[in-house]
Amino acid sequence: MVASLESGKAVAMACSCTRIKFAFSLFVAAFATASLRAQDTVPRPKITGISHVAYFVSDLPKAIAFWHDFLGYEQSYTLPMPDNSGVRISFIKINDQQHIELFNEKSTIPHNFMSHLCFSVNDIEQMRSFLRAKGYDVKPGNGAKTKAGDYAFEIKDPDGMLIEFVQSLPDGLERKAAGKLLPDSRISPRVYHVGYLVGDAQRTMDFYTMLGFTETWRGGANPKELSWINLKVPDGDDYIELMLYHALPEGPFGSSNHISLMVPDIEKAVADLKARPYMASYGKELAIRTGVNQKHQMNMYDPDATRVELMEPFTITGKPTAPSMAPPPAANPPWAR
Repeated sequence: MVASLESGKAVAMACSCTRIKFAFSLFVAAFATASLRAQDTVPRPKITGISHVAYFVSDLPKAIAFWHDFLGYEQSYTLPMPDNSGVRISFIKINDQQHIELFNEKSTIPHNFMSHLCFSVNDIEQMRSFLRAKGYDVKPGNGAKTKAGDYAFEIKDPDGMLIEFVQSLPDGLERKAAGKLLPDSRISPRVYHVGYLVGDAQRTMDFYTMLGFTETWRGGANPKELSWINLKVPDGDDYIELMLYHALPEGPFGSSNHISLMVPDIEKAVADLKARPYMASYGKELAIRTGVNQKHQMNMYDPDATRVELMEPFTITGKPTAPSMAPPPAANPPWAR
């Protein structure tokens, strides 16, 4: 009789444990479902284009001369060092929505001269909410503005590259300069794309897919392996180029961490550059080539060996170039952390 009672108690306890485990499983499933719903219910604001790309420079006057005397752009404004000992950031105006930032300081990563990449959004607080719902530790902005007078914040991509989002404001320095400092000497009217080194193609693709970017083309320096992936912003025409690699370059990363400027007629643009006085001291060939993407392009290099590419927006055939079907290189660890 005692054995029978103990057996009954054991069965009851087992049933109770099973019910608890089942209830806990339901709770976990419900929590996971709620989290997924939260991610899906926070809409992404518009990401309209590349606002700017920033580079560290070893000699600010020489860098400004390259962008002004050679490429024809104006410095629109500057920001000072914290101790007011000189200029910390020079802003080179490309157009009313795009610029280059030249940081008058050393990079913390050897061989890397790219500081960060920035995308324009139409609602910065909505961008913060969207990323928080995706699991990013993004604090509320509380109305704080950058020293240039805009709303902005940064996160890191899978390689540790700083990715900034900015909402331009009417009283910001960029908007105040609208319609000004746009000389005919500008070699290009817009930033076409920005490229940078990526160690893990899939992780970075997942990151940009989460942001709403779409792939437009992929290609390789050889048919057996993928070298580049182009991803277009969700609500505009600008794109980024993921530069895949086996091993990081031994010297400056500037050939990979580059900027591309769109030109409608590359022969005219190159002829214009060759006629400018800066060409006498530049000392490098300006050679027009046809890329794997079947677009005419030409490479230049700033004083720190960062590549500035001119590219026509159409192929030489007038037809889309077929993408590469080759696999990417094996994944590498993050390089920018």
